[in-house]
Amino acid sequence: MTDFKRSIAETIASEMGELTEDEIYEIIEVPQDSKMGDYAFPCFRLAKVMHKAPPLIAKEISEKLEGCELFAKVEQVNAYVNMFISRTTMTRDTLSAILNDPDSFGRSDTGAGRPVIVEFSSPNIAKPFHIGHIRSTVIGNSLYKIYDALGYKTIRINHLGDYGTQFGKMICAYRHWGNRDDVIREPIKTLLSYYTRFHVEVEKHPELDDEARAIFADLESGRKEEVELWQWFREESLKEFRRVYELLGIEFDSYNGESFYSDKMPAVEKKLEDKGLLAESKGAEVVDLEKYNMGFALIKKSDGSSLYITRDIAAVIYRKDTYDFYRNIYVVASQQTLHFQQLFKIIELMGYDCAESCVHVPFGMVRLEEGTMSSRHGRIVFLEDVLNRAIEKTREIIMEKNPEAGNIDEIAKQVGVGAVVFNELSNNRIKDYTFKWDQVLNFDGETGPYVQYTYARSSSVLRKAGDTAAGRASDAANINFSKLSGDASYSLVKLLNAFPNVVLQAGERYEPSLVTRHIIDVAQAFNKFYHDEHIIVEDEEEKLAKLALVSAARSVIKNGLSLLGMQAPERM
Repeated sequence: MTDFKRSIAETIASEMGELTEDEIYEIIEVPQDSKMGDYAFPCFRLAKVMHKAPPLIAKEISEKLEGCELFAKVEQVNAYVNMFISRTTMTRDTLSAILNDPDSFGRSDTGAGRPVIVEFSSPNIAKPFHIGHIRSTVIGNSLYKIYDALGYKTIRINHLGDYGTQFGKMICAYRHWGNRDDVIREPIKTLLSYYTRFHVEVEKHPELDDEARAIFADLESGRKEEVELWQWFREESLKEFRRVYELLGIEFDSYNGESFYSDKMPAVEKKLEDKGLLAESKGAEVVDLEKYNMGFALIKKSDGSSLYITRDIAAVIYRKDTYDFYRNIYVVASQQTLHFQQLFKIIELMGYDCAESCVHVPFGMVRLEEGTMSSRHGRIVFLEDVLNRAIEKTREIIMEKNPEAGNIDEIAKQVGVGAVVFNELSNNRIKDYTFKWDQVLNFDGETGPYVQYTYARSSSVLRKAGDTAAGRASDAANINFSKLSGDASYSLVKLLNAFPNVVLQAGERYEPSLVTRHIIDVAQAFNKFYHDEHIIVEDEEEKLAKLALVSAARSVIKNGLSLLGMQAPERM
């Protein structure tokens, strides 16, 4: 498919030698108002080089571009050159590319098979898989899908929080107040109640803290009873986590969590020592990063217990040795920004070039309407409860609007889960937000169900057209693209044309919301086309051309939803 922006940059560069083709490419804009052209070139940067007023430069460029077969019209408006692409050219080029390989549209070989690790989700064992985890989970899953679409060899890692001092507290609480049958029946909620009680009781009995630290020390030393309890908590927790992942349709290539790196930490500590990076502070071992404005990174506590930054250092080294990653991406909340700054700096100071290939992708926090979530105080909204409630709410809506619809349970799952995922990915990831049921389960407006319904509508149009007509419309060789001359159809074509570039930008900026916003725009443009232009018309050529556009829009919506980790139901 032609990159029209690139073609314009080449054309302008050939006429004006003052800027490179790439410089021109970066300057070219897509006007918000289609009356200002499909593309616009502002001439301000050329003023200093050419020693002319920007409007005069714009006039000169527009005159040189006039008559170029790429354009239907070129006009100068003040300091801008507004360019209108030939509608038939744009339509033929875009729809042919989609129809010839609909499932691959938006994919590319940009990555050339280079390995990219995406670490995401990473819940803590024996703690709730709550609504706060959905951000890392769905953002990470979407980034995995985007990088896969861009041609990278992508590895999904769930770096489980399955080690650390909290397990000393958990085991301590279980021994004092626990019941094995209760844990088996409801592992996470039961263990959470123990963990919550521990933090209540420790206020009255501070000695519990010492007991918990001693238990964790026994766990680290490999004492059989502590290890068996820890493994049991881990296994029971994973059963619940996997149930949530199944609802979301998410898989991982590795569940290597913090515990996996325990035997690799002595080598890390020796390397740090050999490099002269370790310092002693109040009996603890630290790396002094003060001159980088990063404070002190605590490597080992005074009691000899390890810190998770030590395990993270071991993980980076292991991943480089195992995968030889081109990029190592951490999808972790913005609260951990300093941790990753310290981690990457330490990796660099240890002499590893891969530090510059490590990327922290932060995101904003989730708050409840009644306040911040807290595992210690038991103030939690379980993610599984959110997903199940969304599914049930969707089922009620479908039963009310279309009780005769087949496969209601499956549609309810696709749309209900999709509503939650879409809500998470519809805004810039760095923003904090307050979790509100009414907002999450709003099925009107710029939502996941709206986009999914648009896909179902496009499928319905093709079914009504009949297999023969829909089949012919899927072959670009049968289409007279000049029949798509309406404003609504052309607006839709332009959005379809932009989709591959949106996917590329989403990968470069680690921002799935770019895809989300774009498919909302596509869905809105499709519905305007659907309402403004009659599709099943008498004129066979016009009908096939419009059905081809329906088919192309349908494919782009489906591909976009897939990149977000969502399903595209044929009926709703």
